Amino acid sequence: EQAVKGMEVLRTNSNWERTEKLPSQDALFDLMMSQKELAFHVVDGAPVDGEIPPVTIPSTAAHTLSASYYRPFHMHASLGPSAAVAQLADGKLTVWTHSQGVYPLRAAIAEVLDVDVEDIHAIHMDGPGCYGHNGADDAALDAALIACSLPGRPVSLKWTKADENAWEPYGPAMVVKMQASLNGKGDVIGWNHDVWGYAHGARPHGGEGRRTSSLLASWHMARPFSKPLSRPFMIPHGCIHRNADPLYAFPQRRIVMHFLPDSPLRSSSLRGLGAYANVFAIESFMDELAHASGSDPLEFRLRHLTDERARAVMNAALDKAGGLPEGHGRGIAFARYKNRQSYVAVVVDLSVHRDSGHIDLGHAVIAADVGQIVNPDSLSSQLEGAFVQAASWTLKEQVTFGQKGITSIDWEGYPVFRFPDAPEIDTVLLNRPGMPYLGVGEGSGGPVPAAIANALFNAAGIRLRRIPFTPERVKEALSQL
Repeated sequence: EQAVKGMEVLRTNSNWERTEKLPSQDALFDLMMSQKELAFHVVDGAPVDGEIPPVTIPSTAAHTLSASYYRPFHMHASLGPSAAVAQLADGKLTVWTHSQGVYPLRAAIAEVLDVDVEDIHAIHMDGPGCYGHNGADDAALDAALIACSLPGRPVSLKWTKADENAWEPYGPAMVVKMQASLNGKGDVIGWNHDVWGYAHGARPHGGEGRRTSSLLASWHMARPFSKPLSRPFMIPHGCIHRNADPLYAFPQRRIVMHFLPDSPLRSSSLRGLGAYANVFAIESFMDELAHASGSDPLEFRLRHLTDERARAVMNAALDKAGGLPEGHGRGIAFARYKNRQSYVAVVVDLSVHRDSGHIDLGHAVIAADVGQIVNPDSLSSQLEGAFVQAASWTLKEQVTFGQKGITSIDWEGYPVFRFPDAPEIDTVLLNRPGMPYLGVGEGSGGPVPAAIANALFNAAGIRLRRIPFTPERVKEALSQL
């Protein structure tokens, strides 16, 4: 009975109807900059304890520029919503789930049900994928709770699309503030990168503490569990600070992660974690610095790079891109995922419909070096899939909300790329036989928004720094020229 009542509560409330913390949509980023934070200096990609170094401008600086970049909450937006099957038989619970981690989920369910973990068997099944933490684990607990109320009977539980959109953990919003100084030759001599964000990791696992759980339904039981405290990840290139430390050879750099423990919306891991926003900011800002110094964007990047493999992927991408079609703009962006995996450069050619504000992605090139290649088809698919998803985030996607809760509960409220939106993509693979396998990871995701932003500036003279680049924002920027 308690389980059924808990499920009823769960289904009749939207994500934040029970809280006073929900800001208005337009006030989200102001809220982030006013919240309590834990700040850490990032050294060689890893946060460290100690004093935060102040922002300083080198005495030889000829120009100092600054800019801020914004990423909203994003959904996983799996084509199918989460589901699970559970059955309690002879005191043993079996759960069939598309969770990405059946062993941690098994331990977390055992904790909520207050049973021995050996009495639970969690079996992975193919289901909606997500490149992160969607509603799969929560649907598994939903099914388990009902199965425990109906011993012997198998329970098949399926979330609706509205359930998934309103209740899944989102990819967290982020703010990145950049400042850099150039000397008289146009070289970067001072670099500052401050990034604010919520938790990128809140997967369920056992041992979270007495009556504490990351599983959604546990918070709505007759004796509710508490939500775990949100903590920063301190590993190199872990979450908020992933790829915040650029590969460029700057003589003076200061990178600071500002962890915000109190998110207005539930958040967890989504493809690439902080790399998407950090690379968007870094590579957009490098483009801005190149224009400020009167330099070609590629040449500006190359003269700040000592890593020959990084230089090679950028040159390969532009060589493959060929000539720029009339009426189009071109942008380039680069990153090495986690500074230790794949080298990826992305070139985007696009056009802008000035009357409607619509951005048309015409052609894209992805060049990648992942060391020795094992399966080129799989590698190309990974790179191209990440491109399409990141482009969809950049041009269309954001979680919307108001005082009544989440409003982006269907495909109309949360649009994603459709087939006509995708550009023609050419992928160039730089094989390195005999060299270590680097792994592609989410290598192309970060460069995509910056390449689009840089191409948009090249095509129309407008610089967008707030994602998504909707037609309304494009038209507003064009009106200010």
